[in-house]
Amino acid sequence: MTDQEAPAELQPDVPHAARMWNYWMGGKDNFAADRAAGDAVAQVYPEIVVMAQQSRKFLIRVVRHLAGEAGVRQFLDIGTGLPTMQNTHEVAQGIAPESKIVYVDNDPMVLAYARALLVGTTTQGVTTYVHADYHDPEKIVAEAEQALDFTEPVAVMFMGVMGYEPDLDRIRSIVGTVMARVPSGSYLVFWDGTDTSPAVVEGARKLAEAGGVPYILRSPEQLATVFEGLELVEPGLTPISSWRPDGDGIESIEAYGAVGRKP
Repeated sequence: MTDQEAPAELQPDVPHAARMWNYWMGGKDNFAADRAAGDAVAQVYPEIVVMAQQSRKFLIRVVRHLAGEAGVRQFLDIGTGLPTMQNTHEVAQGIAPESKIVYVDNDPMVLAYARALLVGTTTQGVTTYVHADYHDPEKIVAEAEQALDFTEPVAVMFMGVMGYEPDLDRIRSIVGTVMARVPSGSYLVFWDGTDTSPAVVEGARKLAEAGGVPYILRSPEQLATVFEGLELVEPGLTPISSWRPDGDGIESIEAYGAVGRKP
């Protein structure tokens, strides 16, 4: 995408997280400022490109497990980001065509591309989009309830989005508010970047220097606190590349995630 093609509200001259992630994943929905900031981060932390790709593979493996082995038929994907390969609804409905998926994001570019997220949805299932900020979990739940049945299990997903919230207690409150509204048998899927190497810490610093929104790296122990009260699905909290891997040779990455079941 060129800067001239951008709607006015998208601010193409300001690096944006969703577009940078799209760039690292090889997408085309990004601008020069996003690419420049993305390259600045990749210069000091080249693994960010691998992390972006591994985050999508983690999503695919998790959704396959939940829709398949766990039998979940409802997914609430909060902080959707831009459409890429094998989105949540495509994976879930590929296993169970009747699956219902609600995507949530507040980014104007994601909103502009929301229709693309709906492409390929099955006639038996439901795929819809809620324009909301994850800082307003009550609104998210209220709007999601129009498409999902909150008396049946829901998989709630926060995929790499909470690093933009500096307050860990607020993150726990947001996650806790949503999980309190879903019934027993529901799941929380959560991953975020971790401060587990000097290179990734330097990469986060370069991101802020390049004009991007600062991304807060946390320890795995801090991330584990969002799963309090839930039963972790094996193998528990691990680097996302190590969560039930498909054998692609990636051993570790500075991003940890887990799946927890509400008892």
